[in-house]
Amino acid sequence: MFWKRMFGDKSASEKAQEASGEQESGFFRKLVSGLEKTKQNLVAKVEQITSGRKVDEALFEELEEVLIQADCGVATAMFLVDQLRERARTERITEAEELKTILQDEMVALLEKNAAPLKTPGEKPYVIMVVGVNGAGKTTTIAKLAHRFKQENAKVLLAAADTFRAAAIDQLGVWANRLGVELIAHQEGSDPAAVAFDAVSAAKARGSDVLIIDTAGRLQTKVNLMAELGKIHRVVQRELGRDLDEVLLVVDATTGQNALSQGKIFQEAVPLTGIALTKLDGTAKGGIVLALASELELAVKLVGVGEQYEDLQDFDARAFVAALFGGGES
Repeated sequence: MFWKRMFGDKSASEKAQEASGEQESGFFRKLVSGLEKTKQNLVAKVEQITSGRKVDEALFEELEEVLIQADCGVATAMFLVDQLRERARTERITEAEELKTILQDEMVALLEKNAAPLKTPGEKPYVIMVVGVNGAGKTTTIAKLAHRFKQENAKVLLAAADTFRAAAIDQLGVWANRLGVELIAHQEGSDPAAVAFDAVSAAKARGSDVLIIDTAGRLQTKVNLMAELGKIHRVVQRELGRDLDEVLLVVDATTGQNALSQGKIFQEAVPLTGIALTKLDGTAKGGIVLALASELELAVKLVGVGEQYEDLQDFDARAFVAALFGGGES
């Protein structure tokens, strides 16, 4: 289990393991349900295009168009179709329907290329810095992560370093109270890096196992945002005396290609370690998962398909593709 190495809490680990199978099964069902719109936008069209046809160049062009429409991104769509062309040639495939299985294989391979789970805890405090545009789901993602760590008996501290909006501080405070975790917060308009500094100091002094830092996401002031995020990261890194464990980009799946452009901007500001993809349920743009993993060369580490605490889970490439194409666990 995630925290077993740090705490050696066998009983907590065993309890979590007992519940994990049931949770994962339920999560897979939600993943299948949540991907329904994407399935109609992508898989149904792939099946329609490949049904009863022979493999030819026109087919590949149509497949590329379908992938682009599902927000896989132009570069990623071209890459996947090139892979299909090459395998069709080398494996002497003539029936278009055979390409569906190959497409699934190539999607899994693409997603697994940079795949990585959340970093295993080592030195305390385990620090996660969370970035993303306002409205992407940062605060609820932080709450779900805090809940997850608390379930494994970790002592969690939250830092409200989005001081640009009083509402952001208040919202994180509501979650902290609801979850029963501590919060470090300053007044609206204060220096976010100062909040982060105090949070690291408090985490050390209080023996916190986990520190999760919220940040502002106002892209309309891109230059200021980048400078601010960079300063927060440097301050935390300096006070820890090491790299942060995770710098997670939270993106809203429903925004499609905008999520990709957001990711590129945030990559300029801080060294991202992975992506938490929210609101995958209810979007026809689930292909963005492929674009993010491929073009940003980042691991999609977490995926959310609902409002419950347990609806944020580790991303599994094979489960994602299986849910998208067939709805049967692999």
